[in-house]
Amino acid sequence: MVLGRLADGVTRGIEGVGQSVSEQFFDPTLRLGVTGLSRAGKTVFITSLIANLIDRGRMPQLAAAADGRILTAFLQPQPDDTVPRFDFEAHNAALTATDPHWPDSTRAVSQLRLSLRLRSGGLLGGITGPRTLHLDIVDYPGEWLLDLGLLSKSYAQWSADALDRMATRPGGAEAKGAIAAVDGTAKLDEGVAQSLAQGFTSYLIQARAAGFSDCTPGRFILPGEMAGSPVLTFAPLPPGPSPRGSLRAEFARRFDAYKAKVVQPFFRDHFARLDRQIVLVDALGAIHDGPRAVEDLRRTLADTLTAFRPGANSWLGRLLGARRVDRILFAATKADHLHHIQHARLTGFMEALVKDARARADFAGAKTSAMSIAALRATTEETRMHDGRELDLVRGRLLEDGRQAAFYPGDLPQDPSVLLSPARDWAESWLDEDYQIMRFAPARLHLRSGEGPPHIRLDRAAQFLIGDRL
Repeated sequence: MVLGRLADGVTRGIEGVGQSVSEQFFDPTLRLGVTGLSRAGKTVFITSLIANLIDRGRMPQLAAAADGRILTAFLQPQPDDTVPRFDFEAHNAALTATDPHWPDSTRAVSQLRLSLRLRSGGLLGGITGPRTLHLDIVDYPGEWLLDLGLLSKSYAQWSADALDRMATRPGGAEAKGAIAAVDGTAKLDEGVAQSLAQGFTSYLIQARAAGFSDCTPGRFILPGEMAGSPVLTFAPLPPGPSPRGSLRAEFARRFDAYKAKVVQPFFRDHFARLDRQIVLVDALGAIHDGPRAVEDLRRTLADTLTAFRPGANSWLGRLLGARRVDRILFAATKADHLHHIQHARLTGFMEALVKDARARADFAGAKTSAMSIAALRATTEETRMHDGRELDLVRGRLLEDGRQAAFYPGDLPQDPSVLLSPARDWAESWLDEDYQIMRFAPARLHLRSGEGPPHIRLDRAAQFLIGDRL
């Protein structure tokens, strides 16, 4: 058994080295990971990015596009036949239809390869001729990313953390009461196990809906083909004896199986192979949900960096398959829900929110940045007089009924500490402001030839993530 695992590891290592050598000496490949927690807009971001790299009329801040060095961009079959393809065509059709609608959200890993034919620059450009860069975009749920933090925890440690968080979250009291009512030393009863797992899952779903970010294990919320399996049938239990065959012993075994058979394969097969990463954050949604949601998001983003293995890539390291994420972008999405005069404040809040996370990544040698973006602009701007003062509004199509409506979300503070200080103090609500959000539907688009969908700073995001390789 040990020899089998060793042989499998050697085989994977040889395959990885072979792939890396091929990429270095022939057509190079850049693997971009796209993730974010619920409501962050991963699917829309990838769809708009691809569309705007194919038709680059709205990408002036992407230097290679502005200089005309991108000759063409086209989709190719993805290199991994075992990973579902990101359905760009269906998602793009949803956003550009006569009656546009938001595409379905990310529920599993998917991938797409966009190949960019590039005109070489410099003195050798006329000699070497055009070259090709393959951009492999890997889409995965942010909930799965959070699971990587479980790898360093025992069942007892995870249980203590989970039970502690449940005390202040919606649905937590009921689930915690059901857990307290069982005897962890009693012989395993599968009916009891399933009931506890279902109650714990219901709590996680409620907590996520209320704006909390750290809701692990992530597969409980997005189980996919594993729904109902024993590896997803456990819950946290208070500390105590774990006699063989008991509920606590079996839950600990299933927790370890979850790490070994769900989390580790995801890390090995997908996450550990990334070169660049963008983390999309619904910062406005967290602000709307209140100080506790903001603080939970801040802690989650800081903890997330431990999974990225950030650091500067060396040529030899890439050749030998030792990939490390060397650029990470934290992007606050839905900037189009604010008038442009507030975008700098949203960016400032995002920078402060991820300060601890960026410090960890910068220390490891990775280049990081934070900005506010809208991958697809769904609103227009206008200014109105109200009660003797001017209000800067955004106007768009309401998601609920399609009506046009103008909306004032409230003023974000210029100093991010006005939001982060009460969040760190675990305040229940904001004192001086009520921050609102509106759910807008995609705007009807009228695209000219060579233009991708309208956006806000998507070109700047692309320049940071891939510009140096173009």
